[in-house]
Amino acid sequence: MKHLLKVALLQIRPEKTTDKNLQKGLLACAKAKEAGADIALFPEMWSCGYRIAEDIEELKAAAVFADGEFVKAFGQRAKELDMAVGVTMLESYEPLPRNSFVLFDRQGRRVLMYAKVHTCDFGDERRLTAGDGFYVSELDTACGPVKTGAMICYDREFPESARILMLKGAELVLVPNACPMEMNRLSQLRARAFENMIGIATCNYPGGVPDCNGHSSAFDGVAYLPDLEGSRDICILEAGSEEGIYTAEFDLDMLREYRRCEVHGNAYRHPRKYHMLIEERIEEPFIREDYRP
Repeated sequence: MKHLLKVALLQIRPEKTTDKNLQKGLLACAKAKEAGADIALFPEMWSCGYRIAEDIEELKAAAVFADGEFVKAFGQRAKELDMAVGVTMLESYEPLPRNSFVLFDRQGRRVLMYAKVHTCDFGDERRLTAGDGFYVSELDTACGPVKTGAMICYDREFPESARILMLKGAELVLVPNACPMEMNRLSQLRARAFENMIGIATCNYPGGVPDCNGHSSAFDGVAYLPDLEGSRDICILEAGSEEGIYTAEFDLDMLREYRRCEVHGNAYRHPRKYHMLIEERIEEPFIREDYRP
């Protein structure tokens, strides 16, 4: 039996309150299941529609707890639908909230919790607490177990994010997003999938949401096949700007066979020669006053 994993990208417009986002999100999950999805993925900080208040007390008041009712409702919905759900939130955290992601498996069990590592400290996210690492979990799906990780929006712009997830065994990386997905940012996702031989599914807000334009995407990471001359397009989905639910189908058998024989990923790396990658010194022209270590 072929293992075809379907990921629904919920490219939907947020409402003005957390409660309304909860109800709209639960309905979107049901629609994703109707479309045959194994995983439903939300855009970045769905609980608040990626709104980051300038006033710290207002910001904290908008946050939800990772084990609170908002998040638990999506775990329950995952169990009801027999479908994994990746939900996002402005997470209540001290000293400042976090930009976070929780993945529930189809039994409604929380299998992955991730907070955005590369917060956009040149903008509103300087008022958030950054995450402390990247994680991979084995996600139970109808296609069998899938090693799954996550990164969020700006994490995409650092090769180290996807590289660490690959080194930890990720086959699929889920990427909640909230920014204009133009050619160069899409190219970053293509590169992360290509160089690590991983599937990447990214969910963005639709056009009309401030600073967003849709174009949710999926890259399956398989650049070459034995029966094809040259390379193939690893982009298996790029949505338009319209609000909607877009489903990408990942051929896990093809990906796993490719990872067993191709030259990328961790096959021919020389980590002993990469010491400078963990050097913490920053020099001109890259010194920024708003940088937070």
